[in-house]
Order: sequence, then C-alpha cells, then structure tokens
Amino acid sequence: MIEIRKIWHYLTRYVDSFLLVGILILMSIGLIVLYSATGGNVTRVSNQAVNILVALVIMWLVANIPLQQILRLAFPMYMLGLILLIGVALFGEINNGARRWLNIGVTRIQPSELMKIAIPLMMAWYFDKYEIALRLRDYFGATILLLLPVLLILRQPDLGTALLIAASGFYVLFLAGLSWRIIVGLVTAAAASLPILWSVMHDYQRQRIMTLFDPTQDPLGAGYHTIQSSIAIGSGGVVGKGWQNGTQTQLDFLPEQSTDFIFAVFSEEFGLIGNTVLLLLYLLVIGRCIAITANASTQFTRLISGSITLTFCTYIFVNIGMVSGILPIVGVPLPLISYGGTSMVTMLLGFGILMSIQTHPKLIKT
Repeated sequence: MIEIRKIWHYLTRYVDSFLLVGILILMSIGLIVLYSATGGNVTRVSNQAVNILVALVIMWLVANIPLQQILRLAFPMYMLGLILLIGVALFGEINNGARRWLNIGVTRIQPSELMKIAIPLMMAWYFDKYEIALRLRDYFGATILLLLPVLLILRQPDLGTALLIAASGFYVLFLAGLSWRIIVGLVTAAAASLPILWSVMHDYQRQRIMTLFDPTQDPLGAGYHTIQSSIAIGSGGVVGKGWQNGTQTQLDFLPEQSTDFIFAVFSEEFGLIGNTVLLLLYLLVIGRCIAITANASTQFTRLISGSITLTFCTYIFVNIGMVSGILPIVGVPLPLISYGGTSMVTMLLGFGILMSIQTHPKLIKT
C-alpha cells in the first residue's frame, strides 16, 4: 500500500489536479460525441483515444520538466517549427489545393500546429531576455519573430490558422506592455489595409466572408456548411434530441461533423442545456488557467501562461462562432472535443507548460 502511494505521489506531484480533471471531463465528452458523429465507428473513436493517451503522456512529461529547461527549449522549438514550415513549402503534401502537411515517414504532421506553442514560447523567452529595459525596438524584434512563421503559413495557404497564431503572438506583445497608442495605430493600419488584403485573398477565402452575410446565396456550395450547422444547432432546442438521435448528424447532412463542426453535433443532441454545461466546463478550465497566470512569478511565466490561456479562449470562441454562423468558416477545431491528434497534442502541451509553472519552484535564471 505504501509503495502504491509513493508511485501515485511520483506520478501526480507536478500535475495540477483541478486542471487535469477539467481536461479529462472535456475529452471524455469529446469521445462520446465523436462516437455519435461517426455513426458508431469504433475504430475512429479508438484512434482518438490513442491520440488522447499520447497527448496526456506528453502533458505529463512537460509538466515534469523544470521551468529552466522549458526556457531553454524555446529557441530550439521555434527553429524546428520554422524548418518544418519551410519543409512544408518545399515538400509538403497538397490536399484540396493547400500544402499544409509534411510526411516524415512514420506519420504526417502539420507544423503550423507546433507553432501555436512555439511562437508564444519564443516571444516570451525574447521578452524575458530584455525584461530590464524594454524598448520599442524590442517589440519590433518580437514582431519579426511572429511574422516569419505567419507568412509561411499564409503561403500554404491557411489564412485561419495564420490569423489565430498571429493572435497568440499578439497576446504576448500585449501582456509584455505594448503601448495602447501602438495597438490603436496597428488596428487602424489593419483596417486601412483591408482593401489590399481583400485583393490578395484567394477566391474561396473571399467567398467564405461573403457567405457569412448571406449563406443562402450559395446553399449547396459555400453556404452549405453554415446552413446545415445552423439547422443542427436550432433543432436541438432546449434539451436536445438525445445521444445518437440527431437527424442532421445521422443522415450525414452535417459536414466535417467529427472535426470542425462537432459542436453542431453536440448542440443537436444535447440542446441548450448541454451547451451551457459544456461552456461552464470550459470556463472552469479557463478560470484555473487564469489563476495560474495570476500567480506566475516571472516575466517569462506570466507571458507564456497568459498567451496559452487567451489562445485557448480564442479557439473556443472562433470555433463556436463559425459553427453558429457569426464568424467566417476558417477550419478551427473545438479544443479537447474535435477529432485530431496534432491539435490535441498541441493543446495538452500548452497545459503541460501551465502545470509546470504552477507546480515547480520559482524560475531561477541561469
């Protein structure tokens, strides 16, 4: 009995129990919804269970890494991500007109997922290095670090992921104390450049934005996803149709129902009450992440934990927004719920960093 306690203590000493429980509940819900979304496909659910186990192991390993080591990993991880993105540009596989995946022999990877963590980590390391006397040129240098991978991702093309990764980097700039005057200036410049951005967009990207305002203009094409997901969410009503009883899902009207549009599946089957419970679970996880950020003791830990937390919130908001028809469709998975190995690993890698910040002693600079 004593040996079991010792083993349990060893396994959980650097794991934040509250955060872990919230994550496990959300991933369990994801498996339940995935079973219904795939029509009872046990193989696909089993694959996702393996993805979850791998992600949990990675989270545990990262949670056990001292903060000094995480700090040292920032630059190598960023450079690895850049090299992989260049590899995608040169040798990546083309699917549906986009070059986003890289075959490394044993499996395919999407390097842009790695950059969701690598960019905030690198920028937090950069600001921590110049913490004593931050100047405007330091913010400019951090912006260059952000723009290099974002431009490579835009080239794939993957506008949605590029914008979300840019947001994760912007959160670091904001938390590092970027002046409000500069932020307002950047927003103004971005608004002024919209006509230029519109002109360089691909046709399908412009169509997605136009469809946001009137999906019925192309009900069997660009507007199909929005229309079907809206029908699924609305037909769920207050209590939902019940697990595996969603007509939009079971009759295959709903596209991408195991990945980007899994929230529509959940809404149809569990209704408003289920959505409320799901959002409360997300809020509990977010609240714990905010508490970890508030208690962070150094510039580096505050910046990286704050960026991870805000990025997690952004992905939830964007996915639910696009499925509900209030945002353009950009192909963003619902965190911890949607099917996918790379996104699951990336998300739990971020939570592992948060756990390391919470459970390890204060960061000692070397």
